[in-house]
Amino acid sequence: MYTNALYIGVFVAYFAVFIGIGIYQGRKVKSEEDYAIAGRDLPGWAAALSERATGESSWALIGLPGWAYAVGVNCIWVLIGCLVGIFVAWFFLAERLRNAAAKYDAVSFVDLIAKMHPGMGKPIRVASSSLILFFFFFYVGAQFLGGGKVFETMFGISPQIGMLLTTLIIIPYTVYGGFQSVVYTDCVQGVLMIVALVIAPLIGVFVLKDMTGVYANGIIEALTMAGPSYTSLTGGAVGFAAVLVVLDGFSWFFGYLGGTPQLSMRFMAIKDTDNVKFGRNLGIIWTVVAYAGTLIIGYLGIALWGPTGLTDPESVFPRVMMEFFHPAVAALFIVAAFAALISTADSLLVLASNEFSENIFMPYFSKKGTNNLFVSRLSTALIAVVALGSTFVLPSNLIYNIIGYVWAGIGCPFSVVVLLSFFWDKFSSKAALATIIGGMVFTIFWVTSGLDGEIFTSRAVSFFVSLLIGVVVSYMAPRTEEEVLQVA
Repeated sequence: MYTNALYIGVFVAYFAVFIGIGIYQGRKVKSEEDYAIAGRDLPGWAAALSERATGESSWALIGLPGWAYAVGVNCIWVLIGCLVGIFVAWFFLAERLRNAAAKYDAVSFVDLIAKMHPGMGKPIRVASSSLILFFFFFYVGAQFLGGGKVFETMFGISPQIGMLLTTLIIIPYTVYGGFQSVVYTDCVQGVLMIVALVIAPLIGVFVLKDMTGVYANGIIEALTMAGPSYTSLTGGAVGFAAVLVVLDGFSWFFGYLGGTPQLSMRFMAIKDTDNVKFGRNLGIIWTVVAYAGTLIIGYLGIALWGPTGLTDPESVFPRVMMEFFHPAVAALFIVAAFAALISTADSLLVLASNEFSENIFMPYFSKKGTNNLFVSRLSTALIAVVALGSTFVLPSNLIYNIIGYVWAGIGCPFSVVVLLSFFWDKFSSKAALATIIGGMVFTIFWVTSGLDGEIFTSRAVSFFVSLLIGVVVSYMAPRTEEEVLQVA
């Protein structure tokens, strides 16, 4: 009873401060541009912390430690793929996205893509916004699912009730303040996440050495005892199967190349190029430290309970926190996991509602005099409700898998569009539309056919199929002279 009271007290105190910050920032929202892109005046430090908190989500503090617990050393390829992708995004795409957004006066990711390809602007808006809405229902649902797992682990309540509580926490400040509120609450979450991912592993490794009744007293010992597959960089696979293991992990790289709208929006909103450079350095350092922490936490779980000791591997983060720390401290660190999923869920909600209102509702259904800001806020609330409903029909209860599917369906096709738009002057508007639609359709086919992971992961296949479509259609339907003049 005492422990539960502490957990509840920490949760309530944290979210009181958190929601207060969100509402305070929301008071600054005076226009649709403020709601959608924070007035295009984001400091580099805020962009970096927000981008990293949003990018990691329940994936980094729930999914990734669970994956490390389940497979051992070979999960390193996932981290390498993500790290390289994040490095490339900050060094080669962040400034380009920021400058392009300013040049075209773009207030959303799809708005930017459409204005860069005016020859097919309207179809691109409808197709892209529909694609984002479809996949983001599941992406937001994955965050709600993560919240349900945290509540179940800490309080023993059903995951369904936990998901509902998660939704009720997110909706008020997100609906009210939009991107402006989301970015600055993300900063708080990003700081808490990195504190948890630094302190918890260090303390855990130190305390583990003197514990009794555990599976092993050290991480290396635990991995060795768990079996050869846990200490192998390929999970024990050899030959071509080993290549597939490496590619499967590294394939997360492809989604970071400008194709994840919720991350690209942070780049687009940065104040100026000097702030881009500061944000780049902070963001990359944050990522390296955070990923090291997630790995160690997963391996600490093996040392404590063995490779089969947890029914749900993705409960390893909160369970490790509860094992090593006083309930009040454990609750604070578990809030970090909650902060991770919330920082992504709120960003996805704002982005999806903005794309819907800007590219589907406003052009085709709104009447003269419609309050655009009200429509955006209402769309945010409705999408949150639908996303909550999607959690009950998700194809998998593993956050790692769900986010992987979304990464393939959205991240890879849009990454191809962004890369070819910036680095290949023959990329045409018709090719951009074909890449978006073709990549989505192929991803759905690959996943539903059961081929995902059997031959190649959907993330790698979706990227290269989308790239092939973009190049082939550009030669079949090249840019017109009028289109070249419009983009210049």
